[in-house]
Amino acid sequence: MNKNTMLVVGAGGVVGAATVEHFAALPDWNVIALSRRRPALPEGVRHVSVDLTNADACSEGLRDLTQVTHVFFAALFEKPDLIAGWRDPEQMAVNESMLRNLLDALEPVAQGLRHLSLLQGTKAYGGHVEPAPVPCKERWPRHWHENFYWLQEDLLRERQPKREWNFTILRPQVVFGYAVSSPMNIVAAVGAYAAVRREQGLALSYPGGGRYINGGSDSRLIARAAEFVATHEIAANETYNVVNGDPLLWQDIWGSIAGHFGMSVGEPKPVQLSDDMPQHEAVWARVVNRHGLKPLGLHDLVGSSWQFADRVFAHGLENPADSVLSGLKLRQHGFADCFDTEDALIYWLDRMQIEGLIPR
Repeated sequence: MNKNTMLVVGAGGVVGAATVEHFAALPDWNVIALSRRRPALPEGVRHVSVDLTNADACSEGLRDLTQVTHVFFAALFEKPDLIAGWRDPEQMAVNESMLRNLLDALEPVAQGLRHLSLLQGTKAYGGHVEPAPVPCKERWPRHWHENFYWLQEDLLRERQPKREWNFTILRPQVVFGYAVSSPMNIVAAVGAYAAVRREQGLALSYPGGGRYINGGSDSRLIARAAEFVATHEIAANETYNVVNGDPLLWQDIWGSIAGHFGMSVGEPKPVQLSDDMPQHEAVWARVVNRHGLKPLGLHDLVGSSWQFADRVFAHGLENPADSVLSGLKLRQHGFADCFDTEDALIYWLDRMQIEGLIPR
């Protein structure tokens, strides 16, 4: 039997890593991981190093990927100022060109290409611009703000009617997984923050703002959804929110996080993590030496995820707007999987500990 071949683009990121791991464990799939730097990969997964911003490099690097039948596109260009970059025209143009360069190089050689999954996110509903209605639904018209999501989606919708392949758009929310120096890795930020506080002999105080209802998406769930949409006709050219299924209030699971690290919960103490945590590289170095962790600096591990954590924890906001995505459409179309968000967070903290990235 001929196997399907999944090309995971952006394999070094939080979602890409989980997708590679998931499809590599399936008996009827081959997996090719594409990223500029080689990440840790399961046995049998081929790695292709390509700079997607370079059209010539894409043509050269992808010319022998004739066997690719499916693509999961999770590559992402973010600027150092993460939040400001979300509305930056240059950032939008680079992300659009990355997808265009991939398609221009892959389509002529991968004659059996059948499906492409494109990753979007909560920003599709404009919650970073103004409060979004609750819950956010895929059937709504596009939010008015400019976003590279629309540029990439328009590229696919323009090409797809003339092609044999179809596509599906997936929209997760606050993704739980692990990767090194990912720009939006809330698990790494939480784990490193807890480790620094413990090394300083402090309780684990919640650093954010007011209470609001949020949601999470386990990266394993996204990978399973990617398998579903790649293999079910009902998903052709559709858009789906992919969420765990339960509401998330960070203050209410903070005790579980503290318990996982053997810490007590302190009184809430608002802290802008993106300003404060980079000052603790020396403390982190002690943590690394004491626990024999992989020799990474705090910035190397967390990167701009401190900025993302400030956003997720609603730093500086007394009454943040709720942010809830409806997961009903995907379930109505036949995908019924779900995760307990609290359990998912603890699972990924544990995985990072097993990998020697944060301490026990």
